[in-house]
Amino acid sequence: MTESVPTYPFDREEALRPPREWGELQEKCPVAHVRLPSGDTAQLVTRYDDVRALLTDPRFRRGGQDAARIATTQDGGLFARNTMTITQGEGHRRWRRLLSPSFTIRRMEAWRPRVQAMCDELVDDLLAAGSPADLSVRLGLPLPVRVICALVGAPAEDQDRFAHWSRVMLTLTRHTQEEVQQAYEEFDAYVSALVDARRAEPGDDLLSELTQISDSEDGRLSHEELIATVRALLLAGHETTSNMIAIMVAMLLAEPERYQAVIDDPGLVPGTVEEVLRLDSTLSVVGFPRVAGEDLDIAGVKVAAGSTLIPCRPAANRDPRKFADPERFDPHRDNANQHLTFGAGPHYCLGQPLARLELQVVLGTLVRRLPGLRLRDGAEALRLRTGLLSGGLENVWVAW
Repeated sequence: MTESVPTYPFDREEALRPPREWGELQEKCPVAHVRLPSGDTAQLVTRYDDVRALLTDPRFRRGGQDAARIATTQDGGLFARNTMTITQGEGHRRWRRLLSPSFTIRRMEAWRPRVQAMCDELVDDLLAAGSPADLSVRLGLPLPVRVICALVGAPAEDQDRFAHWSRVMLTLTRHTQEEVQQAYEEFDAYVSALVDARRAEPGDDLLSELTQISDSEDGRLSHEELIATVRALLLAGHETTSNMIAIMVAMLLAEPERYQAVIDDPGLVPGTVEEVLRLDSTLSVVGFPRVAGEDLDIAGVKVAAGSTLIPCRPAANRDPRKFADPERFDPHRDNANQHLTFGAGPHYCLGQPLARLELQVVLGTLVRRLPGLRLRDGAEALRLRTGLLSGGLENVWVAW
């Protein structure tokens, strides 16, 4: 029996190409048993409508102590400690009601000039250092962490600490339980002190705003909820956006006509970003598992109550039932923004306006200032990051 259950994530022939198993399972076995890095088994769901149902139907809850473990650490890599009150049920709905006004597209757009200034400074440094360069190190990693530090009012000199905590907390197989525990404790202590400081002396940052939020119905965010909020901002806002910047550049330069199209028409920046988000196959391969709250039928497959299911969003984003000619890169695609990269339903990513803004700023800046950008070694040299829940690429070496 154990030999017949494939190991997940699946291997792939090239970093930017999805594993062939996704398409095969989508057609023949849309709910398939797989073995996770922890050794536990779960059921992988690959079709768009089914994945969206997992994300939106209240009969599927998000993880929990009885879910299959993802990572090799004792806690299973669910990084949900001290956050159950804001990730489940009414507590989650209350948390989102309190935070949502601070994460509207309009509010995030107000950050565009600051993000642009940070991006320009990093590109200045990139050009000064000269070709070739690792775009992940020079731009992808530092920009989002600078943005997060600015958002929460953390000193710029602490950026490296934030980046370290993020990588360790998102471990799949790279770090021990002790290392993960230490990262959580250090991060929580740091943010706890930051929250106290912002409550006492508010600034013009987002954390200061969140400490002052008070609602007649929902009250205010507790100290613990604020820490959990900053942690969510770090893990989603830094690590995933950092990886996506590198993925975006690699995906466009792997087929240079995609990059050239944006050079020729900068108005394609938003549509290009959406197609990158839809077609990326490296980032959200595992994600948050769901647990069936009752016996259910998914795509004709009986799923027992208590079963752990993995909603494979990148496979769903390539489902021909939803996206015509799904493998084609089309910045003019009408429904590209219906991808599930940011999730759907009650857990739809609050920070997606900021993530989109950062990607748009980076792409617009690069095509304007580095029209001769190219992959130094070709797409075949790209390698996947392994051992972390956030996936992505190891390095993206570019030249110009």
